[in-house]
Amino acid sequence: MLLVVAIVGGPDMAAQLMNGGDTTTTATETGADMGECLTGADANAKVDCRVVGTVNSLNAFWQTYLPEYGTRYRVPQVALESGTWSTGCGTGSSDMGPFYCPADESVYIDTAFYGLLQSQYGSSGGPLAQEYVVAHEFGHHIQNLIGTINYAQQDPQGPESGGVRVELQADCFAGLWVKHATTTPGPGSSAPLIPTITQQDIDDALSAAQSVGDDHIQEMSGRVNPETWTHGSSAQRQAWFMRGYQSGDMAQCDTINAAQL
Repeated sequence: MLLVVAIVGGPDMAAQLMNGGDTTTTATETGADMGECLTGADANAKVDCRVVGTVNSLNAFWQTYLPEYGTRYRVPQVALESGTWSTGCGTGSSDMGPFYCPADESVYIDTAFYGLLQSQYGSSGGPLAQEYVVAHEFGHHIQNLIGTINYAQQDPQGPESGGVRVELQADCFAGLWVKHATTTPGPGSSAPLIPTITQQDIDDALSAAQSVGDDHIQEMSGRVNPETWTHGSSAQRQAWFMRGYQSGDMAQCDTINAAQL
């Protein structure tokens, strides 16, 4: 079984978030602009365009930033999907929530996830809450490029496990992008996708991180068991996102070797 890394913990938890149906799959690669997604205004108006704009901003950022740490950046494929579909890691579905497949270096997103994240798990609906999800999955792509992603497969569960460390590093990388997003070009112009970062924006991102913490998801089913954690607690996810955001330094995201998570 090939490794798949998702924003929420495990297929059972993801299934509670996403109720897959027999809808038709329509994939759109977002390495290039979609027809209606040409400007920052489009990104503000349409959730699909917000994903496209976020992807373009992430690619622009990592293309410049990652070589500073000795690694060449490869642009991942990104697909907006619904229902079920084929991936390099096997069959993907909306039940899984957004996820990254290392085998085909692709991020898969069903934007319906955002509504359920808000209505069922208490995340805010702000733009940066949604953009955090995309940035987190791109964080897994960066891990694939630098070689840390396999820690999740070698040691998948537990409060100090490799699985948790990998997820927290992806959260830190998401925060790192947010730090630099105001100086990274967005879609259609040299202007950034996010002109300024407000406290409300940060609160929105932290709300999303809180909502996908293992302890928060387990509390909703009645029992918290850290030995089964795969993504980390809400507090940990928020803390590592903020570490990336406040430092703006990839070296500060070394969750793999951190003595304390």
